[in-house]
Amino acid sequence: LDYADWESTDRIGPPRSDTMILLTVDPVGKTAAMLSIPRDLWVSLPGFEGEYKINTAHRFGEIYQVPGGGPGLAMRAVENLLGVPVNFYARVDFKAFENFIDELGGVELDIPSQIKVDPTGPGNTVVLEPGGQTLDGPTALAYARNRYTANDDFDRSERQQQVILAVRKKILRPGSLARLIARAPALYQKLSAGIQ
Repeated sequence: LDYADWESTDRIGPPRSDTMILLTVDPVGKTAAMLSIPRDLWVSLPGFEGEYKINTAHRFGEIYQVPGGGPGLAMRAVENLLGVPVNFYARVDFKAFENFIDELGGVELDIPSQIKVDPTGPGNTVVLEPGGQTLDGPTALAYARNRYTANDDFDRSERQQQVILAVRKKILRPGSLARLIARAPALYQKLSAGIQ
């Protein structure tokens, strides 16, 4: 969900989606794939006249209390756009994302080129240099959300998938999953308000 909607004084009401990624899983072939959906893509929203940016589906679903709320309308918008059923969703707020990355001890990323990122909050801009490094939660979130590179949303989508794959790699390391399971009750307490 878009944190800018929460901290802005001129945007009242539920937030838009900050990021939308369709994850498909093939249990028979034991494969999965991700497709990033550009937040500024104009689409028809089921039940609404005209076209809107797809990231407004969540906001409209909440404001107009459509069945399933914001996630329900966002799922139907993606189904209509791509012609595939969307059976489940995960809605994660920024704080839960940052906390989860920090619980993992950060994520290791290979930064392809210098990039300036702004973790949430004032006055904490970070310049990431090319090469391998471990990012904490706020910096990983800022890296994934940055839109100000040559290819704008396409670069952003690539970085988001890079962070997701780095999280997967970290979780699947020997011992990591067992540690997370052992900490499950405490993690649930810490993250549950920000993940649905």
